[in-house]
Amino acid sequence: MRYSGLIEKYRDRLPVTDATPVISIGEGNTPLIELVNLPRILGSEVRIYAKFEGLNPTGSFKDRGMTMAVTKAVESGSKAIICASTGNTSASAAAYAARAGIGCFVLIPEGKIALGKLAQAMMHGSTVIQIQGNFDDGMRLVQELSAQMPVALVNSVNPFRLQGQKTIAFEVIEALGDAPDYHVLPVGNAGNISAHWMGYSESVCQQTEACGLCQGQCPYHPPLARASKRPVMVGNQAAGSAPFLRGAMVDNPETIATAIRIGHPMSWSLAWAAVRESGGWFNECSDEEILASQALLARHEGIFCEPSSATGFAGLIKDLKTGRIRNGSSIVCTLTGHGLKDPDTAIAQSSKPHVVAAERDAIAALIARHL
Repeated sequence: MRYSGLIEKYRDRLPVTDATPVISIGEGNTPLIELVNLPRILGSEVRIYAKFEGLNPTGSFKDRGMTMAVTKAVESGSKAIICASTGNTSASAAAYAARAGIGCFVLIPEGKIALGKLAQAMMHGSTVIQIQGNFDDGMRLVQELSAQMPVALVNSVNPFRLQGQKTIAFEVIEALGDAPDYHVLPVGNAGNISAHWMGYSESVCQQTEACGLCQGQCPYHPPLARASKRPVMVGNQAAGSAPFLRGAMVDNPETIATAIRIGHPMSWSLAWAAVRESGGWFNECSDEEILASQALLARHEGIFCEPSSATGFAGLIKDLKTGRIRNGSSIVCTLTGHGLKDPDTAIAQSSKPHVVAAERDAIAALIARHL
C-alpha cells in the first residue's frame, strides 16, 4: 500500500474525523537507524538508535506537527496561518500552507536563521518578516496578532502540533516492538519532548497483565504502537540557551544551534512533567560539544544532522561517560533536522577541499598521502 502520511496511518489516534480535509506531504515513517560504530568508539555496551527526522518532507520533525496544525486550520475555515520561527517551523509552515492553498506569514529573527531554512520559507511563497529581535519576541508578537487578526497560529502552543509530533513515539514502538529504556532529544521550545511523552503514555497498555502484552489481539488498544513501558526522557539544551538548567527563562539566548536558540519555551510545564514523570533529567552542552557530536554522527555513521539535532547526541555522550545511562540499555535519540538545513556551519568546521592540477599523477599522489 502507498504510504500517505501520518494522519491516515494514525487516524484513530488523532483528533480528526472522516470529514477532516487532510493536508499531507507524506510526513512521518522516518527511519530508526541503529548506530553500528559509535557505541564501540564511545566504549559503551548499549544499543543506540537514531530516529532521523531530517528525512521528513521539509527536512525536520516539524512536519509531523504541521500536517495536523494546518489540517485543523483548514477544517476551521482559516485562509492563512502565522508562526514565529528560528527556521524549521517557518519552512514547514510555508510548505504545508502551499499544499493547502492558503496564506502563510512567518516572523524570523533578523540575521539569526540558517540560510537553508530561510530559502525554504521563501521558495514556498510565504511572506517572510524579519524582526529586529529574537524568537521569543516573535512568539509574543504572533500570539498577539493571531488573537486580533484572521490568521491561525501554528507554533507549538497550538495543541494540534503536539498531536502530530506524538507519532514519533508510535513509530519507535512499532520498530522496536516496545518502548526503549531511554529516549534522548534536544530541547528548545520544548514541544517535542512533551509530544514524545504524550505518545509513549498513550501507547502503554493498561491491561498488560490481563492480555499478556496483547499478543496482537487487544480490545483496549488500536492495532498499532503498543508498549509495556515508558522510557526515561532526557532533554538536552545548548549551554547558552538552557532555561531548564537555569530553572528560569533566559532573556538573550545564544548558541550555534539556531533551532533551539529559545530562552522562553512555550511548553515549559509540559516538558518538566515529562522529565519528572519519566524519572529523567535535563543536560546542557557547549557549542563545541554540539559540533563535535554532529561530526561524529556524520563521519562514523553517515548521518548528517543539523547542530540542534546533535545536541541530543552530545548529551547522550556525557551521560554514557558518567554512567548515568546504564550498560545494556536501549536508547533512541531523535535527530530533529537534516544537516543541509545549515550548510554554512557544516562547511565552517570541515576541511577545505584540496586544489590540485587536473592531472592523474597529482591526484594519485594526494590519494596516496591519505591512505
